[in-house]
Amino acid sequence: MSKILFILATITVLGAWAFAAEPAAPSIGKILDGEIKSVESEVVSLAEAMPADKYDFAPTIGKFDGVRTFSQQMTHIAAINFLVSAGALGEKNPSEPGAGENGPPSIKGKDAVVKYLKDSFVYAHKAAAAVTTANALDMMPPPFGKEKMPRMGILSVVSWHTFDHYGQSVVYARMCGIVPPSR
Repeated sequence: MSKILFILATITVLGAWAFAAEPAAPSIGKILDGEIKSVESEVVSLAEAMPADKYDFAPTIGKFDGVRTFSQQMTHIAAINFLVSAGALGEKNPSEPGAGENGPPSIKGKDAVVKYLKDSFVYAHKAAAAVTTANALDMMPPPFGKEKMPRMGILSVVSWHTFDHYGQSVVYARMCGIVPPSR
């Protein structure tokens, strides 16, 4: 009986301790990184699911004159990821934005596009890791326009911009008979 009382008392004390200890608030960089991971899992899985022979697909029926191909959607996402991540880090862009911000013209074929896209997210994660409470609101030279922007605002472009083009790319995939993977 005393062993049972000891076990119950131990469970009660440990349970009370577990509920009393509040988890530490995540850093701003961790929050931004979580957003980047979320969009990364969606867009990279879509890029991997699209067959290589469909990478040059662009809609033609309706008002689609001059739209990007699926490949260009992916390289555009990556080019902007590199651009804004460099801006948030205060570094020189390690990638060439290319014409129409579609990335380097040398990036051709599914394998190269997926690698470029993944590399852009690696760089975005590096930028998120560098954002702290102390520097999140530092005004940085903007990757677009002339007005300086807060570091965390610049990096937030990775999430909303990628989701914008992900939505367009989902339409392309569905037009090619590909159901986007759900993560």
